[in-house]
Amino acid sequence: MCFGRERSKNFWIKRILFVPIATAAGLFIFGSVVMLLWNALLPGILGAGTITFWQALGILVLSKILFGGFPGKHGRRGFHRHGYDIREKLSNLSPEEKEKFKKEWWDKFENKTKQL
Repeated sequence: MCFGRERSKNFWIKRILFVPIATAAGLFIFGSVVMLLWNALLPGILGAGTITFWQALGILVLSKILFGGFPGKHGRRGFHRHGYDIREKLSNLSPEEKEKFKKEWWDKFENKTKQL
């Protein structure tokens, strides 16, 4: 029976159709929200001019570059997993080793703040 293969094929066909439509809808919604908020607030507050939909999308891309960055080799999950590894390692240390570790990190922190 080919039921599993047909089901998988339908799943991928639906996904191929859904992802571009959902992406376009998301861009339209976010671009429209940015444009509407900009045009409603900033001309009155800062005296800025009004913007078009395409300028709003440009502002979204610019804000992603400036504030969101782009995921590195491991993406954001890798960063959180790294923090989990450190917590796991710290939980396996003895109380004396924990105190030594804390002292070393505080010393590094104090040296950095003195340099500023």
